Amino acid sequence: MRVAAVDIGSNSIKLLVAEGAPGSPVEVASRAAEARISAGIGSGAPRLGEEGMRRGIAAAKAFAEEARALGAERIAIVATSAVRDASNGPDFRARVAEAAGLEPRILSGRQEAELIARGIATDPLLNDAPRFYAFDLGGGSLECIRYAGGKVDFATSLPLGCVRLTERFAEPSAEPFPEEGRIALSAHVRSALASSGLPLPVPGGIPVVGTGGTLTTVRAIEARRLGVPLPDSPATIASGLILSLLARAGSVSVGERRRIAGLQPERADVLPAALATLLAVTEACGFAEYRHSLRNLRWGVAAQLLGGA
Repeated sequence: MRVAAVDIGSNSIKLLVAEGAPGSPVEVASRAAEARISAGIGSGAPRLGEEGMRRGIAAAKAFAEEARALGAERIAIVATSAVRDASNGPDFRARVAEAAGLEPRILSGRQEAELIARGIATDPLLNDAPRFYAFDLGGGSLECIRYAGGKVDFATSLPLGCVRLTERFAEPSAEPFPEEGRIALSAHVRSALASSGLPLPVPGGIPVVGTGGTLTTVRAIEARRLGVPLPDSPATIASGLILSLLARAGSVSVGERRRIAGLQPERADVLPAALATLLAVTEACGFAEYRHSLRNLRWGVAAQLLGGA
């Protein structure tokens, strides 16, 4: 059976068309469109902007049409932090349903974390890791997961996404990223993790998996430096590499950041806050490197669909 997952994230809209067994889906096609529907999510009363909603609706419609053209028998559209937190999230959901012909499912934080873990568990690079911690950093939220014995035994979603924290601790146009903002952001992240209930620190010997657009960006920049395709670049990302990129990206203007080889220009404004968040997670949780996986939410949704759910 062939299935498709459309993931409406805070920063981007993603499509995965896959087939095969639930535990080992095989990619048929994948796409991503930068939509940034989450602009304004850092306010006390989050609300999706009209421009971002139009971009998101157009992308969801196009991806649903592509999935049908590729023969997907089951298609699911899911929405995450930006939509579930926005006061006009139900209106956006209805407009997507009308345009795409499919009713989006707005995931709770727990549901999102569990599907991310299910997606990570399909990664062949993690066949040697029956237990792991995982952190998925998006635009609106940070999912924190502990996985053991073939299931999630702890999961929580924290409002620590890179768009949200950029808006709170550094205006997106801030050039360069202010040091006082970085310090305040790091303290905020560490405090949120300490009170989250996540068992800390991470025990030695247990891998920590990192997913989401920021770690993919770090790896893409490193791949360009090494002159290799992203899949051939090292999947282990040390905190020292993140720190050096933060020093580089945070000290220059957004315009200069956009010229960093391997960086999608649309992510230049939120990159420093996102890197500072990833570093604060390593500090709070007591580990020194992420094992990067390209499989997260949409892979989990595809696995669920292939399993008949």
